Amino acid sequence: QVQLVESGGGLVQGGGSLRLSCAASGRTFSNYAMGWFRQAPGKEREFVAAISFSSTYYADSVKGRFTISRDNAKNTVYLQMNSLKPEDTAVYYCAAKNHYSGSIYSLSLYEYWGQGTQVTVSS
Repeated sequence: QVQLVESGGGLVQGGGSLRLSCAASGRTFSNYAMGWFRQAPGKEREFVAAISFSSTYYADSVKGRFTISRDNAKNTVYLQMNSLKPEDTAVYYCAAKNHYSGSIYSLSLYEYWGQGTQVTVSS
């Protein structure tokens, strides 16, 4: 089992920045690829970013604005979000999957999920 706890969400004005953190406990953190997903009201949960070993992956909608990173010594993955837009408003979830279990973009392949943290961007 892997337990994931997100933090760092909040209310920010458009153009501002936030840094989300996801602290993991349980099994060996470095064994897992880590992803960030988000879900806006009335919409399906969607892929935002992921990191597997040192490779990073981004949704087109956040490329160039968001940066995912991980610190294996701290068992933590981060999502630095810059130039935030109102359409980035959502609950953000971190998730973990085996590095080798298929597409990094596929929500269904992530085995462990955090409880989510709300990000609200005002216009």
